[in-house]
Amino acid sequence: MVLLPLMLTACAASDEGKPITFTEDRGISSQPFPKNYRGEVLAFLKTYLNNPVGVRDARMAEPVERVIGGRQRYVVCLRFSARESDGGYREPRERAILFVDGRLDRVIENAAEPCAGLAYAPFPDLEKLTR
Repeated sequence: MVLLPLMLTACAASDEGKPITFTEDRGISSQPFPKNYRGEVLAFLKTYLNNPVGVRDARMAEPVERVIGGRQRYVVCLRFSARESDGGYREPRERAILFVDGRLDRVIENAAEPCAGLAYAPFPDLEKLTR
């Protein structure tokens, strides 16, 4: 019993330099296309946003392959305005959602670079989210 906390501490300390992601990165250079990206993005944003109701000006770009952090990834870019806690709205912000092995991995908040030059289309499903 005494050794268990020490072993857990050693495991936690050894991962300090790794970024936090939802999926294990196997280091594959060619990534599979994220087939259910729309559904995964909506499910994620429903929990990611403080208030998923009332999103405005939602737009999405189709998945594209980009090099992020030295690795090839599929990136889905979004632009939208979420309702603030005071009920108001800010200007639409751009976010990049990265996919590893065809599954949603993480969000990049300031996504000007990975989303540069992409064509956006309306994404009305995001504006219809409920709690």
